Amino acid sequence: MDRTRIVEENFLTRVATGDFPAGGDPVAGLGDDDAVGLFRAQVLSRALDLEARAMQKAGQGYYTIGSSGHEGMAAVAHALRPTDPAFLHYRDGAFQIARAGQVPGQTILRDMLLSFACSAEDPISGGRHKVLGSKALCIPPQTSTIASHLPKAVGAAYAIAAARRNRPEHAEYADDAIAVATFGDASANHSTAQGAFNTAGWTSFQSAPLPILFVCEDNGIGISVKTPKGWIAASFAQRPGIRYFHADGLNIYETYAVARAAADYVRTQRKPAFLHLRTVRLYGHAGADVATSYLPRAEVEADEANDPLLHSARLLAATGALAPDAAVNIYHDTRAEVAQAAQEVITRPRLRTASDVMGSLVPPARACAATNGPTDDARAAAFGGDLKSLAEPQPMSRLINWALTDLMLDHPEITLMGEDVGRKGGVYGITQKLQNRFGPDRVIDTLLDETSILGLAIGMAQNGFIPIPEIQFLAYLHNAEDQLRGEAATLPFFSNGQYTNPMVVRIAGLGYQKGFGGHFHNDNSVAVLRDIPGLILACPSNGADAARMLRECVRLAREEQRLVVFLEPIALYPMRDLDAPGDGGWMHPYPAPDERIGLGEIGQHGDGTDLAIVSFGNGVYLSRQAQARLLAEGVAARVIDLRWLSPLPRAALLEAVRDCAHVLIVDETRRSGGVSEALMTLMAEDTDIPTRRIAAEDSFIATGPAYAATMPSADTIHAAARALIAGQKQ
Repeated sequence: MDRTRIVEENFLTRVATGDFPAGGDPVAGLGDDDAVGLFRAQVLSRALDLEARAMQKAGQGYYTIGSSGHEGMAAVAHALRPTDPAFLHYRDGAFQIARAGQVPGQTILRDMLLSFACSAEDPISGGRHKVLGSKALCIPPQTSTIASHLPKAVGAAYAIAAARRNRPEHAEYADDAIAVATFGDASANHSTAQGAFNTAGWTSFQSAPLPILFVCEDNGIGISVKTPKGWIAASFAQRPGIRYFHADGLNIYETYAVARAAADYVRTQRKPAFLHLRTVRLYGHAGADVATSYLPRAEVEADEANDPLLHSARLLAATGALAPDAAVNIYHDTRAEVAQAAQEVITRPRLRTASDVMGSLVPPARACAATNGPTDDARAAAFGGDLKSLAEPQPMSRLINWALTDLMLDHPEITLMGEDVGRKGGVYGITQKLQNRFGPDRVIDTLLDETSILGLAIGMAQNGFIPIPEIQFLAYLHNAEDQLRGEAATLPFFSNGQYTNPMVVRIAGLGYQKGFGGHFHNDNSVAVLRDIPGLILACPSNGADAARMLRECVRLAREEQRLVVFLEPIALYPMRDLDAPGDGGWMHPYPAPDERIGLGEIGQHGDGTDLAIVSFGNGVYLSRQAQARLLAEGVAARVIDLRWLSPLPRAALLEAVRDCAHVLIVDETRRSGGVSEALMTLMAEDTDIPTRRIAAEDSFIATGPAYAATMPSADTIHAAARALIAGQKQ
């Protein structure tokens, strides 16, 4: 027999006969009207779960994870304010329903059904996914996360505190708000979650304000794998820097009282708390999952006997707030109301085309206050002795530093964060002096955890800051790349552009470092970044371009709310010479602060038509060396600098090679999955120009004399160019 029918019949029969499960007594703090209101929210959550299953069975609904067994979260919502940003577990339908009751004008029943039906009229995702979330309720949408939302919740808590000291133009959260992050007991074991807990405790241990409430909904199992009894309490009861609270989520009175105490602690002390909430799971994990296929029937039935609705009906009867027959009537009426609403909702339009689906990948632009740039006095104070050197040719590292200085002077909402970016100024000195210039609130030395760095940035972006997080080396990104793919990039997609994560992620990367690193400090893999829809990937080849492009990246984040990655070629940071020692050919004066290179604007050196060499980053530097040798041999070439690796500047590139006899693509990323694969495809599909490529081998990078052996060189570029022009195959 269907377990949903068993649970429903158990509820109706046992309430009608007064056959309630044993449990804790009511505690003070929750009035009768509020208690009945929470019961109604719990019943509505249950009815929506059942209707979602019916819709799915009828082919009018889609994959869903229900909230049944976790209805106690309605009491947690009631203990919080509707202005507290809530990053929710996927089983928190009751939380969203209860919060909707705190905000006038909400149509929560229809809104959630529209989400179940994947209707284009769904007010949160526009029909892209069944998600919890609401802009009006301060609930950013979450999909089937494995605690990947916890780092950004920590970032949001930090942003609330930071905004009290330096409020951004587009701040979202109230100064006295607290961030709330909910998750399951199984997810608490995920490395992403552990990183978030550690970051919260690490921050709190240093007495830095971090108002966040973690809520662990402990139903004792993750899909089919049980959580050891007592594990959550043993893991978190004595966690440094985080206050532990515990409540029985089957008792709405106790849950409300404890959740209120935990929230008050976080709000007044500005410190993290952990609320451990006992729950049960009904109907299995999700969709067609059948719990009895991997659990003894007796265990499943024991959870069903502890149905939270039964406990709530028992408690309401005990306080006299609601008679059992009235509880049954509420259940019947709610089920009927939901079923009727579903019949209308399934007729509403759905997304049909690729453009429909992709419409929210790029978020809407927003109006920003005009900036006139810093005053001369402000610049003089910030730059100090560097001011007199601005007109002198400089390497890339210094020009990026100066560009960051001007940007931070112009936009007080910009905040830098990362490992060693403050006192040390970064491994390569790129952020040198910035903490002295702008203070530790705006140049934040973080703990050594890339997931937490990106989570901090995401959370701060959602409160109006423009974060510029630094990932120390490209290889280190792979520890945390899902924060960009699964969190930052998907947020506008699943919120129909209502929530965004504008930021500029600076990453030192690519290869060609002499005598340092190997594959951890030299990484030429950018495929994971180019594969993220909506992400902009910029890669300058010289210092002047770096300054101008960084300004455009900040503009894209600030005004167009874009997620941008600024990939800085490490080997070119200190580069001074191009063709001969002492020629200074790779240094440039600092560009005027109003100069920018627009998204999709490519660079070109030379106008020869015999050959176009298309490259980026270190490849441009090496191609320029090969270009000079080719010219001496009578071959007139142009070097085209892509600058923007995602999206590729297709139109500008095709125009730049249109009158060339040959095209050589020089790609320092790997032959498999590298940038050249897309470029070769573009040339093949849109031109008839003979095209070849030279790319890095499918290998990691070595340390020592062979540091560049697997990647293009000026010699191999030159040889490939000569062979292409001669019609020879490589």
